[in-house]
Amino acid sequence: MNKPIKSINRIGFLFFSLLVLTGLIASPAISEGGDRFVKPVRIGLTAEYGLKNSFSAQAVEMGIRVAMDEIETAGGVLGGRPFALEVRDDRSVPARAIRNVREFAGMEDLVAVFGARFSPVLIELAPAVHEIGMILLDPWASADGVTNHQYKPSYTFRLSLKDSLAMPAMLFHAEKKGLKKTGLLLPNTAWGRSNIHAAEAYAAKHEKIRIVRSRWYNWGDKTLIELYEDLLHSGAQAVVLVANDREGSILLNEMAALPPEKCLPVLSHWGVTGGRFFEKTRKALKKIDFSVVQTFSFFKADPERRARFMATAKKLYSIERFEEIKAPVGVGHAYDLTHLLARAVEKAGTTDRSAVRDALEHLGPYKGLVADLERPFTPENHDALGLESVFMAEYREDGVIVPVSK
Repeated sequence: MNKPIKSINRIGFLFFSLLVLTGLIASPAISEGGDRFVKPVRIGLTAEYGLKNSFSAQAVEMGIRVAMDEIETAGGVLGGRPFALEVRDDRSVPARAIRNVREFAGMEDLVAVFGARFSPVLIELAPAVHEIGMILLDPWASADGVTNHQYKPSYTFRLSLKDSLAMPAMLFHAEKKGLKKTGLLLPNTAWGRSNIHAAEAYAAKHEKIRIVRSRWYNWGDKTLIELYEDLLHSGAQAVVLVANDREGSILLNEMAALPPEKCLPVLSHWGVTGGRFFEKTRKALKKIDFSVVQTFSFFKADPERRARFMATAKKLYSIERFEEIKAPVGVGHAYDLTHLLARAVEKAGTTDRSAVRDALEHLGPYKGLVADLERPFTPENHDALGLESVFMAEYREDGVIVPVSK
């Protein structure tokens, strides 16, 4: 009789394992002693994994996982529970992201969802997350509308750049270089519209800066040279570019084919840093004065906190040097946001999303990898970073993004 019972038990175990692997049953966490099951507190991530040549989703995931490991090593949350990350691909398509968030909403103890690089995705997510009551954490997307909207109480929180900070930083940098006449090149998206509003608001208050012309392109366009030449002929001394890696690389390679005197300085939004922009423009960058706005650099991080981060990153990802990390803004922002989420869960004492949302608005001082924050969020302000965190950077010859020294 023992044989059949053992066989049945073995079959049952294999069937249970299959359900876990396919996601039909959530895999429980095991305590350090291995003697009991501990239900994890879950975090969702909907991001552009399927987007060709992009590594922004992977950067955000890295930041989350490094923070999760540190939190678990320190004892977890809610009496020793670890975090578990649920990952879904949205390919930067809003409808896919909405579907993913609705799936996350049905998962036990899932307290918040991270987005990633694309502002139109997070803006389109806003109605869904407020309908569901799901916390949406933004470690990258910069359109002001991600957090500036009509929904009250707000469930969207950002530790990242926003366009009303990015544009002043880029235009101020142009002014410091004596480039007072600028042309804007923008995508015909919510992100582009957010940026032109920010640029025009800044120019209206600073008479030394003049926007001579703005031109719009569509994602998927195969050439931008006519738009660029129109800005050049309009008297622009510099181009302020709002683009991701694909369109950014198209423009720079087309510019590099022009005579040197026609190559204007380019001040770029940070979307280009989320993909293989450098690999595609390595030669062009040697001919063009190119800088990009940032809010985080491992070069500027507190050495002790950076060393702590790198010790965990080395363990999880076999990374030896922080210069190996691609898209550092996504990594740093997601890392700090995960630690802030852990503090909010602890403060709330529950996985109830509305309670965690309230706790996020009332956190105390936090000394982060990105910045020291006296009060990360308030009921009136769901943007953790201010203008003091914004700076310009450039690509080093090896492709590493480094702060501009002047």
